[in-house]
Amino acid sequence: MYSRKNVGPSKDNNIRSDAEVQDGYTVQQQEQYTKYLRKLKNDFEETWCKKKKYTFDFKEFDRVKTLGTGAFGRVVLLKHLKSYKLYAMKVLEKEKIVKMKQVEHTLYEKRILEAIRFPFTVYMELSFKDNSYVYFIMPFVPGGEMFTHLRRLGKFEEPLAKFYASQVILALEYLHFCNLVYRDLKPENILIDKNGFLKITDFGFCKLLQGRTWTLCGTPEYLAPELILSKGYGFSVDWWSFGVLLFEMNAGYPPFYANEPMKTYEKIVAGKYRCPSGFNSDLRDLIRNILQVDITHRYGVMKNGVMDYKNHRWFKGLEWESILNCRTQPPYVPKYRGPDDTTNFERYEDEPMKTSPICLYESEFFDF
Repeated sequence: MYSRKNVGPSKDNNIRSDAEVQDGYTVQQQEQYTKYLRKLKNDFEETWCKKKKYTFDFKEFDRVKTLGTGAFGRVVLLKHLKSYKLYAMKVLEKEKIVKMKQVEHTLYEKRILEAIRFPFTVYMELSFKDNSYVYFIMPFVPGGEMFTHLRRLGKFEEPLAKFYASQVILALEYLHFCNLVYRDLKPENILIDKNGFLKITDFGFCKLLQGRTWTLCGTPEYLAPELILSKGYGFSVDWWSFGVLLFEMNAGYPPFYANEPMKTYEKIVAGKYRCPSGFNSDLRDLIRNILQVDITHRYGVMKNGVMDYKNHRWFKGLEWESILNCRTQPPYVPKYRGPDDTTNFERYEDEPMKTSPICLYESEFFDF
């Protein structure tokens, strides 16, 4: 498998329509769904404006094992000693965050994880800090990363790729409706829950967007041309990344890659790629309309918005409302032997956390 390095609604809120979604998504259905998105956006904005305070006692939890590692820290599985409930705790080292100039991104990630609530995104239960670290505590998603399953299978069969793609589209639609640009879509940042549905995670590059932004961030193979060229960009970069993800799910490798990042960037800016022979005409057409260097012709940011996706031939027969409410039977469900099963995650060495006797970088994390 190709490898790379980094640079829901409740029952009461189920979206239903008299028409069955078989061959597309009607304007009326989208209007109804938009009302629901407005409610979610209002909820997001109300939470965004509140400063939350949490209480946390490590003595009430057992540190089970490390689930993953990254540039700034690690993710650890926690078990509550009384309720036996499991959590994923993201531990970020203050010193590394400051040295890598990621303080603003970390503070943004905290606020975003507190405020978002959608079936296909993770969220934060609570957060806290000590002298050396900041901590995000989130629900444990036991199915592991999409990347792990994609590497094991080589590529996804088309029904599974279509099932996953629909959830990513809905998640991006929600984030963009809340004025959030995600900027780091890739299989490593998508988790699979015990029932087979997706959860987008790692909001370290996510940003509340007003107008355009210019920051270069993300993973080389997934960067959009306008981001590489420092033209200033908006939500269009997420849809480009979705096109790369769609290609990789169906092919097993991304459309643009080379041994060096600069050569990868050259291929992206040129917009040249070759689809495998196994791609059918509908999939080729969908990818062609997403991987458009000219954003005025890119699906997701054109006049019809996400309706270009929901009514595309490749998604014919998909019931979007059933996907949204997690009523569709997933084509694949990860093996899950019990609440604390971590076999879907890679094995990592556990390292002790050494807390400084003095508070480090107090001013930088004053607002955390």
